[in-house]
Amino acid sequence: MGQPPHGQQGHGQAPQGYAQPAQGYGQGHAYPQGPQGYPQGHAYAQGPQGYAQGPQGYAQGPQGYAQGPQGYAQGPQGHAYSQGPQGHAYPQGPQGHAYPQGPQGHAYPQGPQGHAYPLAPQGYAHGPQGHAYAHHHAGYPAAVRRFDPDRRLRIAGLWLWAIGLIAGAVLNVLFTLLGVIESGGSMLSAMLVGALFAFPPLVLYLFVPMIIDRYDPEPWWCLLMAFLWGALAATGFSILINTGVHIGVSSNFGEPAGELVSASVSAPFAEELFKGLGVFGFFYFLRREFDGIVDGIIYATFCALGFAAVENVLYYARASMQGSDVLAGTFVLRGVFTPWLHPLFTSMTGIGFGLARESSKTWVRAAAPIGGYLLGVALHAVWNFLPTALGRAMGDIFMPWLLLWLCFVASFFGIIVALVIRKGWVIRDHLRDEVALGMLTQDELELVCSPIGRLRCTLGWRGATGRSFIRAGARLALSKWHTARALQGRNRTLSADFIGPLREEIAQLRQELLARMPR
Repeated sequence: MGQPPHGQQGHGQAPQGYAQPAQGYGQGHAYPQGPQGYPQGHAYAQGPQGYAQGPQGYAQGPQGYAQGPQGYAQGPQGHAYSQGPQGHAYPQGPQGHAYPQGPQGHAYPQGPQGHAYPLAPQGYAHGPQGHAYAHHHAGYPAAVRRFDPDRRLRIAGLWLWAIGLIAGAVLNVLFTLLGVIESGGSMLSAMLVGALFAFPPLVLYLFVPMIIDRYDPEPWWCLLMAFLWGALAATGFSILINTGVHIGVSSNFGEPAGELVSASVSAPFAEELFKGLGVFGFFYFLRREFDGIVDGIIYATFCALGFAAVENVLYYARASMQGSDVLAGTFVLRGVFTPWLHPLFTSMTGIGFGLARESSKTWVRAAAPIGGYLLGVALHAVWNFLPTALGRAMGDIFMPWLLLWLCFVASFFGIIVALVIRKGWVIRDHLRDEVALGMLTQDELELVCSPIGRLRCTLGWRGATGRSFIRAGARLALSKWHTARALQGRNRTLSADFIGPLREEIAQLRQELLARMPR
């Protein structure tokens, strides 16, 4: 908290006109009495929570807030401050915002414009009058990154991701070498052709989900991690299991049975499991970057596109060994008509984890990811079963079957767009009171909530600073959203710790934008 004027340390004689604080109070500061604004000449000393104990159990703090007997504090303008479920103070009323106390009892000091900023034990950059301020970087202020309660969890997740990536890459190389040896070397050149057909279309495929996620795009490094997990880890472990199942069933029940079981049973369960583990990694180890259903779909899509790209190399390689006509037909089917099937299947798991992130109910958080995974497995199994079971007879019903799936994918894209629009509404609803607080202007609110706001900044004078402003505004809204839902379920959420720092980041970015504004 800010220090009182002419405060005196210790318990010696107070200067004239200041009341002597009682023994045992906080830092022993002297507070003025009488005409200086402290009624009845009582001594007020700073207590352990930054408030001072006065007569009759009321605590008078240096900011003029009094602690009442029911745990409600009366501000100087009549605003009520209520006690949160775990002893944290959450302000309400016309000023309207919850400033939760830090996880280890740290105080949230008063900023120069009446806003609260968190103070962490390892220190924040201090501004004038002893208030704590934090610098922004990569979407999160430096002070928050220094005070990082989930740092060990994220490091553990990074190690698991790296180990899975290395193991998957080794498995991919091993099975590729086995295929090249088995084919007498011809498979190597065929795979080069397959790579030329599989990877260039990714530029278009990856662009689509990035365009859809307009309001709070995921960091590029998260999307890269998701893509690499699907391309290396998920493919490597899946090919190991699918090959093992195919060999085991074929040796006992014949080649057709082995092909049917590996394609319709093993592949759906194994592939959706390992792609889904990538989504789980973001949900569990990088919760700051995982806000809800839309984020679950985006991460699932990037995992699945990485998986499909590597898988397509193998399909195109085999097709090229059978002739250019077969290669062209395979490319049209897999690269033009059905590139979104893998993202569709894995998005069911992503939706499950998204529901778990948004819900405060324990049973939903446990059941939704499992249900989403099983739904993705079912869709994947249905798609693989009929072509594998019917073989050549599938030709008569193939086009109606394909059109049915294309309609299904189109409908799913419509659902995704609706979910993105919903995310925009959530951001707007949780930023309206920021306008009342003076943290945002109405024009800035419209910029943050605009589906083309980032494009406007890129093409206009705001540039990268404007994009950072939009991201900070969206993160603030989503952090408040998560905090409000956690409080409803009486749960603890890391999002609460970022509300104050994000407000400060917005204030800093506004100053930068004002300095750049055309005159």
